[in-house]
Amino acid sequence: MSKQTLQLKFKNVPTDTSLVCSSTTLPLNRNERASVVEKVLDCNNPEVNQRKQVSELKAIVPVLSFEGKPLMPCTQTKARHLLERKKAHVVKLNPFIIQLNFICENKVQDISLGIDIGYKTIGFSAITEIEEIMSGEVKLDNKTSERMVIRRICRLKRRCKLRYREPRFNNRTRSENWFPPSIQRKLNTHISLINKLKSFLPITKVIIEIAKFDIQKIENSEISGIGYQQGNLYGYLNVKMFLFNREKGKCQFCRKKIEKGQKVHIHHIKSKNEGGTDRPSNLALLHKNCHEELHEKMLYDKLKFVKSYKTESCILTIGKKLQELIDCEVTFGYITNFRRKSLELEKTHINDAFVIAEGNNQKRCKPLIIEHKRINNRILQVSRKGFKLLSIRRKRYKIQNKDFIWIDGIKYLCGGTKMNGARVYYFKGTIKQDISSKKIEKVYHTNSLVWF
Repeated sequence: MSKQTLQLKFKNVPTDTSLVCSSTTLPLNRNERASVVEKVLDCNNPEVNQRKQVSELKAIVPVLSFEGKPLMPCTQTKARHLLERKKAHVVKLNPFIIQLNFICENKVQDISLGIDIGYKTIGFSAITEIEEIMSGEVKLDNKTSERMVIRRICRLKRRCKLRYREPRFNNRTRSENWFPPSIQRKLNTHISLINKLKSFLPITKVIIEIAKFDIQKIENSEISGIGYQQGNLYGYLNVKMFLFNREKGKCQFCRKKIEKGQKVHIHHIKSKNEGGTDRPSNLALLHKNCHEELHEKMLYDKLKFVKSYKTESCILTIGKKLQELIDCEVTFGYITNFRRKSLELEKTHINDAFVIAEGNNQKRCKPLIIEHKRINNRILQVSRKGFKLLSIRRKRYKIQNKDFIWIDGIKYLCGGTKMNGARVYYFKGTIKQDISSKKIEKVYHTNSLVWF
């Protein structure tokens, strides 16, 4: 009688289990009889779950040296190990930054930062010769103009109650480097973003993309010489006379001639609430009855929409000022467009910033989303009980919108306050709920840039 030897062979595990990710072969999983078995299948499953291997973009954690200088960032796993072994401590939660508790050599690589200047969204990308360290978008709120209008209304109401105040017309002076508040806030956001990235990344070079727009040449290709100084309204008494001449005395709504003595109205094709301006290209000459019919029946599509160059003008202004205020190199839009198409990248702010930073085939990282918010929403509020009048709130609440709060040990995003700060809104997934401020365990106050 021959002696049989028992052989062991490990069987594979299906990929839908949480223990091991591997392939499955059907012959190894067939039921075999014990009388003819030569190989016994044994299970090689570990007793603990393994981390699932997912091919996705990695997120990094900025690192500061013992002296507080920026070092090369590390992965989230390495940062967790440093914190568990108490070799580092957390210095900031938004964005999440750690600092080493021991002295090291402080060796860093050259990092190039690309900034894609934007009117609504700013793109940035920091890269080395091998990989992309950090990238993301900053979504601007673009509510400065609306707040300026509300502030003017409230100031007017307050000044009307005063019996006497000193004249203001002698004090209405502007500094040499004055910008409109909306552009100034966007410029400050660009500068604060660059300074913030420099504070925790060893950036050696900053590159921005500038643009050159000749708006008068775009509107009138034949303009030249002194025509740039004269403008469209040169030789006309007022804007209405210019519109009469441009439309040859006809209403832009019904295309009928405006008779002598008929009342005419000037209509904004793109309203100021939507970003429209008082430029003649955005104005339409209408009969009084046509103007009323236009608003009653909402027939705004009958008027030809005129392109606004507010975005181009803002980007041009910010780009010129950034060259004066920060040490940076410049590139141009046509270069970015050519290089992005050669790399077969999609048209996004992050990809533009990657190309601006002279990126080629570097390994990409997980992009960040940064929201731009108002730091202190303290003054104006709408009266309750259905009234649309604005009232001035003097008290500043401790918890502001977009702050991080902890409830029962779980972190949430604050969505505002109500009842004079007694209750706080927070987002639980996509649902907005409210809770008493006394039940909040701790609060983390964010700055004007909220990192996600």
